[in-house]
Amino acid sequence: MPAPRFVCTLELIPKIVVGGLVLGAIGTMLFGVIARYILLPITDWMDVDPVNFFWVEEVGETALAWLTLIGAAIGVGERSHFALSILVHRFPPGVRAYIHYLNYAVIFAFSLLVAWLGYKLAVLNHTLTSPGLEFSLAWVYAPMAVGGLLMAINAVKAGLDPREHTIADVKE
Repeated sequence: MPAPRFVCTLELIPKIVVGGLVLGAIGTMLFGVIARYILLPITDWMDVDPVNFFWVEEVGETALAWLTLIGAAIGVGERSHFALSILVHRFPPGVRAYIHYLNYAVIFAFSLLVAWLGYKLAVLNHTLTSPGLEFSLAWVYAPMAVGGLLMAINAVKAGLDPREHTIADVKE
């Protein structure tokens, strides 16, 4: 039975966010390179105030943190995380199903740990600000909480999918 349209739309949101973050990070880094190697020598030559581009590093690091954690959640949801099936395909279907559930239970527990620690770090650092743009450092740690929760949700969804642990049957 196909998923309802609402669920499909909801699953699309992290992918759109990651796509926007990739484009934004590329644009920001491109501006940083242009500012450093083209605009800075021109402003030095013309003896005018240089273009301030020191914020580029902070924006890039924050975007990378969000990209990594939301991307990891997408990877869990699409079952594209790394797996070795050297021995598992030789087990009976019941054992394979148990290993499948155990695998996603471990991912779920680890994801909740990441989310909890990310939340604690965001709360601890919310009063600190970045040196260039002076935004709260909670924005740097919040992706751990958001990505951890998304990974946990996707781990439950993938773990309860009965088709997943039968894939090894098809490959034999």
